Amino acid sequence: MRVIAFCAALCLWLMSHAATAQNVWIIEISGGIGPATSDYVTREIEHAREEQAAFIILKMDTPGGLDTSMRDIIRAITTSPVPIATWVGPAGARAASAGTYILLASHIAAMAPGTNLGAATPVSLTGPGGGDDSDNNPFSPKKEDKKPEDGKDESAAEPQEDNKVSAKTAMEKKVINDARAYIRGLAKLHGRNEEWAEKAVSEAASLDAESALEQNVIDFLAADLDSLIKQANGRTVTVNGLPAKLELENVAYVERHPDWRFELLSVITNPNVAYILMLIGIYGLLLEFYNPGVGLPGVLGGICLLLAMYSLQMLPVSYAGLGLLLLGIALMVAEAFSPSFGILGLGGIVAFALGSVMLMDTET
Repeated sequence: MRVIAFCAALCLWLMSHAATAQNVWIIEISGGIGPATSDYVTREIEHAREEQAAFIILKMDTPGGLDTSMRDIIRAITTSPVPIATWVGPAGARAASAGTYILLASHIAAMAPGTNLGAATPVSLTGPGGGDDSDNNPFSPKKEDKKPEDGKDESAAEPQEDNKVSAKTAMEKKVINDARAYIRGLAKLHGRNEEWAEKAVSEAASLDAESALEQNVIDFLAADLDSLIKQANGRTVTVNGLPAKLELENVAYVERHPDWRFELLSVITNPNVAYILMLIGIYGLLLEFYNPGVGLPGVLGGICLLLAMYSLQMLPVSYAGLGLLLLGIALMVAEAFSPSFGILGLGGIVAFALGSVMLMDTET
């Protein structure tokens, strides 16, 4: 009887312990941030709200990603009623480019020792050979022509100019200024270093974890998740404009794993895969038109084309590039049905090649 009573008491204790435990969801963000990642993270945040999770931790290690996908994730974070912490870890991880924006947007920003963040400039604006192009400017004085005055070493006497990213066109200036204002606003949301956040865009500045803590870019260092929970407990954060005190005394970690939808989207939303799917779809349908009754090329082509259209609508596609691509295909088909000594075919090849180059706008 004593054994039965002991087992019953143990079961009651375990049930009461489980009932009072606060669920902390752990959502991993690794690799490039694209449509699949944004879809997965936003769905998980919404699911955590429905399941009444007490806290969400985004475990991050990313080199960056697409601007549109990043903004979708940030929108989900800033509107979430569940407090969200972004933890850059374990050691060796990074929150570069888009990851920096997400880190600053979170209610709690933490990093493990041996990690880094920054370099948040839209990369398509700089690209190879970006930055100072004075060597290629005929109106700029050459370095060898700059004579030091009074025998002084000018490079040692004068401070170096800042490393601001140069914007050569009005559109580039608009994009950089928009990114600077956006990241500054995210830093301001939770009282973090706005000036450095702006430098991460305008100068592609980066910091290691210890320096980020010293400069008030993050809230604290956490070597692991237990340390993060311990330091976050009792803090007051701003959730949807209202102060909320974190009470994380008795937590139960709920590790979330990507589902089949994420795996599928991560494959088909790769720009190269989407392009190949579109080509297979188009040529499959053309083959079916030339040889009616076969069936397989038409079925395969239709499926691939629909998958390509679905992935393209999730990607930042240039409509001019897509239009040139379709025009090129139409001209090549027209050449096959009404020979014009190669004029339509040549024009179709040129339009198809230009459209392929312009199709994807993968600015990060």
